[in-house]
Amino acid sequence: MVRILFVSGEYPVMQGGVGDYTQRLCRALGALGADVHVLTSVAAGEDYLRFPADPYEPAVHPELDAPGWALWGSVTSMVDRIRADVVHIQYQSAAYALHPAVNLLPARLRAVGKPPKIVTTFHDLRYPYLFPKAGPLRWRSVTALAGGSDACVLTNPADWSRLAGTSLAPKLVPIVIGSNIQCEPPPGYDRAACRAQWGAGPDDWLLGYFGFLNAGKGAETLMRVLAELVQSGYPARLLMVGGQIGSSDPTNRAYLERVEVLIRELSLTDRVQWTGFTPNDQVSANLLATDCAVLPYREGATLRHGSLMAALAHGLPIVSTEAANARTDLDGIFPAVIDGENALLSAPEDHAAIAKAVTRVMSDAELRARLRQASFDLASHFEWNTIAWKHLELYERLRERH
Repeated sequence: MVRILFVSGEYPVMQGGVGDYTQRLCRALGALGADVHVLTSVAAGEDYLRFPADPYEPAVHPELDAPGWALWGSVTSMVDRIRADVVHIQYQSAAYALHPAVNLLPARLRAVGKPPKIVTTFHDLRYPYLFPKAGPLRWRSVTALAGGSDACVLTNPADWSRLAGTSLAPKLVPIVIGSNIQCEPPPGYDRAACRAQWGAGPDDWLLGYFGFLNAGKGAETLMRVLAELVQSGYPARLLMVGGQIGSSDPTNRAYLERVEVLIRELSLTDRVQWTGFTPNDQVSANLLATDCAVLPYREGATLRHGSLMAALAHGLPIVSTEAANARTDLDGIFPAVIDGENALLSAPEDHAAIAKAVTRVMSDAELRARLRQASFDLASHFEWNTIAWKHLELYERLRERH
């Protein structure tokens, strides 16, 4: 039985996609018989028992007190305590307060003795999230972390393309992310009652958005889409599902304030409802209450977005935006979101085009039904059991190589 130590800067009850992903993956690995531990922030220890534990909940060690060089000692000590076979770093720089200690962690582990195998999952290689003022050090920080790891898990084509042409290519392993929210509404779920709770009647167009707000996710464009629909006389409403800003990225709060100002300027206050942070079954219920997911990401509908995975898992018709080289699926390495096949995609920030796509979906019941089925079909590529098996196979290959 392999013993894995996950290192993650965030973990529930902290709000954040990386933390939610880590919890889902750890539970799926536990169900397959792995011995899983998580070293994470002390903030995850607050009210940790508020939610019922999964039968395969990992052993959680909320011991990272503050971002910085102390991370090295905490990880080294935990490796010795549990005798880890694998250290698996979940990397998204904001979850470590943009501090470079995590980037040099593999080198540190190798310097203090015979280390376990080291795997790093890169959740986001876009520059805005990699030390914004560091200039060339941004990329060097990535290559230091990747170069010190025995394997690098990449979750989407864009990040894969950045590293595939480098000397790091032999270390790369493609494994997609899954939905952090399964389609599991509460017992006795009543869709009509849930919609009514948010002011939507049976004939209203209840559009859904899921995910924390930041400048890359297109919330300002989304509000202009809603305004366009309302001005055209359509009965459109918007449900903003889940927490607003998360626990890791301090820039999200300022962006939320900008979005709130825009809502008032567009006279949409009575059309936009916010659910706030809720348990997962309520998130599922609220997603199911919507008619169409509208996700106007500025970078396009890429596979790095857990909010996209959640919409697919709930069989929602998807209206989103076209990514650069959207039809390139890297020869089948990754599944693809394709305009007209499993989503309707428009140019990023083109609110008029996105509004037309929403109108097409909401005015055509046959198209809605086809896109719902396409979402379910695409979601089958992102099941947690499959994702966990791929990780276990990776860990075993690394141990055999050793």
